[in-house]
Amino acid sequence: MPSRYRSFRCSVPWLILLLQALLLLRSFRGFPGVSDTYSSSNSYPEFQDVNHMVIFGFGFFLLVLRRYGFSSTGLNFLLVVLGVQCSMLAEDLLVFLRGEQNEVGLESLARAFVSVTAVVISTGAVLGRANPVQLIVMTLMELIFFYVSRYINETFLEVPGHLTGMHVYLFGAYFGLALASRFPEAPPGLDKNRSTPKSELFSVLGTVFVWVFWPSFSSILPFFKMQAVINTYLALAVSAVAAFMLSALTSKDGKFRMAQIRSAVLAGGVTISYTAEHIHHPWIAMILGLLGSVITILGSHCVQRCFNPALKLQDTSGVHFTFGLPAVLGAVAAVLLRVVDDGIDTRWNELSRLGYDAFVYIGAFCQTISTALITGLITGLILNIKLLKAVHVSKYYDDQFYWEVSFKIISD
Repeated sequence: MPSRYRSFRCSVPWLILLLQALLLLRSFRGFPGVSDTYSSSNSYPEFQDVNHMVIFGFGFFLLVLRRYGFSSTGLNFLLVVLGVQCSMLAEDLLVFLRGEQNEVGLESLARAFVSVTAVVISTGAVLGRANPVQLIVMTLMELIFFYVSRYINETFLEVPGHLTGMHVYLFGAYFGLALASRFPEAPPGLDKNRSTPKSELFSVLGTVFVWVFWPSFSSILPFFKMQAVINTYLALAVSAVAAFMLSALTSKDGKFRMAQIRSAVLAGGVTISYTAEHIHHPWIAMILGLLGSVITILGSHCVQRCFNPALKLQDTSGVHFTFGLPAVLGAVAAVLLRVVDDGIDTRWNELSRLGYDAFVYIGAFCQTISTALITGLITGLILNIKLLKAVHVSKYYDDQFYWEVSFKIISD
């Protein structure tokens, strides 16, 4: 094996050790005004669901490449456990900047897990093309930029904290797309980016886990938890039914396509995330789930045939139409529902207030997407410097440069 790949032994372990030491030191010193005592909480079941969803569900959801299974699950786990620690420190920093008080509890840990989901989504866009050093650096930079975006939304636009947390889909998808545009394209003859029935089956298993635990993810931050759980489940159920229907209708031979279904069954959860606790009629949640599935399947055709080739973009896991487009739809739905609800409450007498609320929500969504795209491009440029040892395009989508694997697994 070429010496350039053996050099990861001298970079990855020491980088991980350095980061862990810095995180431990920063956690030991803490921030002024932030308590280091533990607070009581009864939300452990919801937190455990989110833990399963992010680590196990998304880890297997990304397992679609036939020769990149170890990296898809193993590196996802590494990035999550490192990212959660960074996110907890970032949460303490936000508390310090706002002059509030905070205690170490499941609430802060849950917010950290929600924020790390942005990293997991972005990883899907560059899956198989970024080496472990690049992914670790990407995790740190993306979390910093995401918390900057959250701080702007909460401080200047006065968006509720739990709603800014749900921006992980928008930020993660478009940060990942901008990041992926800075990586060279794989050569046309390279076939390692294909899937196999076995890898598709494992990916579907992860999709099912994400689907099952998604109501807990949507309800762990909002105040009206039961309302968020019910609306999220209804949206997910309708999007799953619509996924099978639309997959058969849009395929040339009338057969189900697992790649489409795997993305579309989750679209309802992404679309409903901004409004799950504010919807008072189940049929609204069901319509959003249906629209989310429609925009995912139709968007997959448009994005893969028009958008990606025009921009020479390789979105490995399809994060654009799986998370990005449904998140945009959910953002638009959130603005409309907020305006309608406020209009009914005020009898349309305070139109200036309605316009201000709509402007704030639209501004928050636009700021999130713009920040994600700009910072994603910057991060992509940084990740491709020689110091980080970018992988040659002929070595994409292969476990053997990072893991000890048997020949049988490699040749499957």
